[in-house]
Amino acid sequence: MNNKEIIDLAAQYLTPNYNRQPVALVKGKGAAVWDADGKKYLDFVSGLAVTGLGHANAGLNKAIARQLSLLTHTSNLYYTEPQALFARDLRAFMPRKGRVFFCNSGTEANEAALKLARKFSIEKFAKDRIEIIAFSGGFHGRSMGSLSMTADAKYRDGFGPLLPGVKHVPYGDADAAAKAVTKKTCAIIVEPLQGENGVQTPKAGFIQKLARLCAEKKLLLIFDEVQTGFGRTGKMFAFEHFNVKPDIVTMAKGIAGGLPMGAMYARDDVAALLTPGSHAATFGGNPAVCAAALATFEELKKPGFLENVAEMGRYLLLKLTSLKTSIPAIREVRGMGLMVGLELIFPCAPAVEKCRELGLLINCAQEKTLRFLPPLTITKAEVDRAVGIVTKALGGR
Repeated sequence: MNNKEIIDLAAQYLTPNYNRQPVALVKGKGAAVWDADGKKYLDFVSGLAVTGLGHANAGLNKAIARQLSLLTHTSNLYYTEPQALFARDLRAFMPRKGRVFFCNSGTEANEAALKLARKFSIEKFAKDRIEIIAFSGGFHGRSMGSLSMTADAKYRDGFGPLLPGVKHVPYGDADAAAKAVTKKTCAIIVEPLQGENGVQTPKAGFIQKLARLCAEKKLLLIFDEVQTGFGRTGKMFAFEHFNVKPDIVTMAKGIAGGLPMGAMYARDDVAALLTPGSHAATFGGNPAVCAAALATFEELKKPGFLENVAEMGRYLLLKLTSLKTSIPAIREVRGMGLMVGLELIFPCAPAVEKCRELGLLINCAQEKTLRFLPPLTITKAEVDRAVGIVTKALGGR
């Protein structure tokens, strides 16, 4: 089938809830993908920060195929070796001694964190201590609890009433967060770097102030690392940049190299409240996805891998920043590691379309920001090519 045939077929049978690009992708290798008409693209979307090792990674595919040949699924009525091994390996990178709950997506991980934070606070402090403080511009998912913690009206409109007990304060304003705390507050959830909000980096000291506030008020500090985890910012997890220790960490996207997986990690005394029957996920920690996660983790842990991610991130940031002098349409360039945003003075949808025509896949966040999420294995030559295409798309030379 060609692009048009696939697109026409999908239009007949799929719900219309995505603004899809008019291409049907059929294969990939590294940072390259091909559509059904045979056109090649440089992929700087990476499945929205999911395919960190690039497409068709040989080691990852081998691990998945081996596990599929042994055991595909069991449910969590039984133990499996890949799940136990990955839980062990993951804990070595967590800020506190604790335990992991496996699920299938970022929104599920945040639902688990929300439920656990409330359960812990109710049992340890008071039955009405259930309020969560979240931040404007934050995006935590689309299921009802996660959506309640997501501030932007464009995601929330038409789905109310949402979960009560969630307060939103300005991102970067630790004083506003402190003022929002009451005797009913149980936790603060924050993205260390906001992706859906146009790649917004935190103000200096903001994350550390939140950590001190939570320690002082005995609140749980929840880090949503769904997009920032697993090497995306140049460290295994973004909390490492700030020298803080969140009580709960949620993760997904890059965790299993492209297969659907999510996880919530909580410190021991908090995690202990997830007793049998309190929460579950039928597919959570599936043997095949855990095998993929183990293989992905092994690559990320190799000497020099994360250092190279940080180096490529600095290089990409420098190359994009250099365009500001020649392209007046660029308002700001910001980011951390290989999670970079280029904000324009006008909507960026036409630039996304032009980039695609020129052979670069990129997406738009918050209407005016081009978001760069290449594979973590990206090279300087590929960065140069991408920046060259963006330059042409924005009318530069």
